[in-house]
Amino acid sequence: MPFILITVLIDMVSIGLIIPVLPPLVGTFTSSQADQAFWFGAVSFAYGIANFFGSPILGALSDRFGRRPVLLIGFSGLALSFFVTAMATALWVLIFVRLFSGAMMANAAVANAYVADITLPAERARRFGLLGAMFGLGFILGPVLGGLLGNIDLHLPFYVAGVLALLNLAYGYFVLPESLTPQRRTAFQWRKANPVAALRGLAGLKGIGSLIVVLALSALAQFVLHATWVLYTTFKFGWGPLQNGWSLFAVGIMSALVQGFLLKHLLKRFSTSRLVVMGLVSSSICYLAWGLAPEGWMMYAVIGLNVLGFAVTAAMQSIVSNAADESIQGRTLGAVSSLNSLMAVAAPVIGAALLGFVSHLPKGDWRIGAPYYFCAALQAAAMLIALRHFARERALKTLLPASP
Repeated sequence: MPFILITVLIDMVSIGLIIPVLPPLVGTFTSSQADQAFWFGAVSFAYGIANFFGSPILGALSDRFGRRPVLLIGFSGLALSFFVTAMATALWVLIFVRLFSGAMMANAAVANAYVADITLPAERARRFGLLGAMFGLGFILGPVLGGLLGNIDLHLPFYVAGVLALLNLAYGYFVLPESLTPQRRTAFQWRKANPVAALRGLAGLKGIGSLIVVLALSALAQFVLHATWVLYTTFKFGWGPLQNGWSLFAVGIMSALVQGFLLKHLLKRFSTSRLVVMGLVSSSICYLAWGLAPEGWMMYAVIGLNVLGFAVTAAMQSIVSNAADESIQGRTLGAVSSLNSLMAVAAPVIGAALLGFVSHLPKGDWRIGAPYYFCAALQAAAMLIALRHFARERALKTLLPASP
């Protein structure tokens, strides 16, 4: 477990580095805020659509050849994409390189499969939480460092991220052990690895059903937030890379605290299903509060209040992983990643459109929060669907003993 945690931490620091500076970098090629929102949406769309097709394929390849070689491919692609982005001289270069990196990047899905390989089902929620804590630590260190470096030069964080990706490649090659034994590997089949078939397989898992809609809606809300946070805070509060870096630092602190420490205590008190519902309620309220916030400091207050919201991802991943056979963990979690990528494709389009519609409004106007009102509605809908699903599952379990 320590090996994969270190791998994910380095990976997320490198990704986190570019978050505060990618939107301003796109802005250097545009002439207005509306154009900046549109083209940042296009760059994000390119990454998401490539990742949608690539994730289930790479996840299935990890079921066949092991987790380690697929992770090494991801680190190589990530390093190359960072260096090319740093040297980009036109928007089409940014779009092309995001297509490439999206296709090569399935590290999150493969890391989750890695954890499933080495963990008993009863312990997976807690260990997915530890993995999520590493994502959080990456968002503590990465965006702050990216904001500081971006304050010096917008291109510098991309070079540093590329070096970190190369460091992870070396660590993965020389130190990271393989988690999937040859006896547990399964043959690769194109017809099952394509994203449509992978999503059908995910929906067909026993006990999942309508939870796939919950996954989709929650992911869409999360990716709209990712796609709009920097531009939203810039438009509404006049924040720059440094302020955005610190705000994402706060997100990382809360994510690491909840998933790395508080989650194990929450799981002792609440079932994973109840934790999912409570987390969706918390997230819905917090998205609404982010959109309504008239002052920048209030964004930090809401981040601190969204404790249960940070527990949703680990709880959902535990439910999905436990529903899948041990031999298809890579394909299953690759399908989850593909679903997330599909939402990541839609999110920048929706987020950019909503921000473009309100970009002319003066700083502090409550209507600039339009993307977050949309996210609040998505999380509320996901909560209602989850409630209905878990109620149906409990009803079925009570009826089973009486069946002939």
